[in-house]
Order: sequence, then structure tokens, then C-alpha cells
Amino acid sequence: MNARSVPPIRPYDTASLSELVDRLQDAFGAGVVEEATLPPHQPELPVLTVPRERLVDVVRWLKEAPDYGMDFLNDLHAVDRKTHLEVLYVLQSHRTGRMLGLRVKTDRPGGSVPSLVPLYPTADWHEREAYDLFGIRFEGHPNLRRILLPDDWVGHPMLKDYAPYDEGG
Repeated sequence: MNARSVPPIRPYDTASLSELVDRLQDAFGAGVVEEATLPPHQPELPVLTVPRERLVDVVRWLKEAPDYGMDFLNDLHAVDRKTHLEVLYVLQSHRTGRMLGLRVKTDRPGGSVPSLVPLYPTADWHEREAYDLFGIRFEGHPNLRRILLPDDWVGHPMLKDYAPYDEGG
């Protein structure tokens, strides 16, 4: 493998996911992982649900811990669950070939989560898109404004109860 090669994505198993959860609990306490899921159809992307108040600490630890080295924010997704909003971060390690999903929940409408821009500059546009389409505020974001829709757009079109302004919404 040359210096520019990226290792193939490595799947997790139950033991490696349990070890990760244990290490996070050792570092941050028992409540830091609210749920850990290892999808059988996608074992390369387990998902941990963490409290939004601990998000930045957990992500920093995952980025700096030599065994994990999650050096890349691969993606960010937002989901409207009707009762709350979720943000799913997909982290990746170019050194280990591992990926990890981190889910945080926030209120709807107008919920907020801490910005990851200080840790991953690529979070800038991801967070702006989630703000624009779902109305999620990213606390500490250096330039949180619309990115896809015009500044005078009314509402956030990916919310399940969104009604277009020109249709009486």
C-alpha cells in the first residue's frame, strides 16, 4: 500500500463494538452511549447514539484516540422522526479503515446540536445544509446561513409538516 492508499472499509463485530462502547464509558461515564446498533446488513457502519451535550467530547476522543483515529467526517444526515430530529454523523478513519455512525437527537422544531466545524472543517457545508432543509441550529457554527435555498425562503422543506408558503403553509 502506498502513502496515498486508503485501507478497505473494515466491518465491526459484536466484540469490537462492545469494546468501543466500554472505552467510551470508561472515558465519559455510563450514560455516554444511549444505544449501540450493529446493523446485520451493514456491519461496516455501527451507530452509537450519544447525548448532544457530549457530542463534541466523544467526537474529539474518537478523532484523537490512536486505536480509532476518526480523521474524516464522511457525511452528515438529518432525519425528521416527527417527535424529534436526529443528526447522523458518519466518521471514518483513513488509517484503520473503520467507519462509525454517531447519532444525536434534538427537539423539533428548531432543535440544536453543537457544531463540529472546529474538529472537521468539512462540517461547515454539511451543517449548513441540515440547517437549511431541517432548521437544525448548530451552536458555534461560524457562518450558519442557508446554502441551498434563497435567504427569504419560508420554512424548512424536509420537515414532515412543511407546507410550501405558496400553498397556504
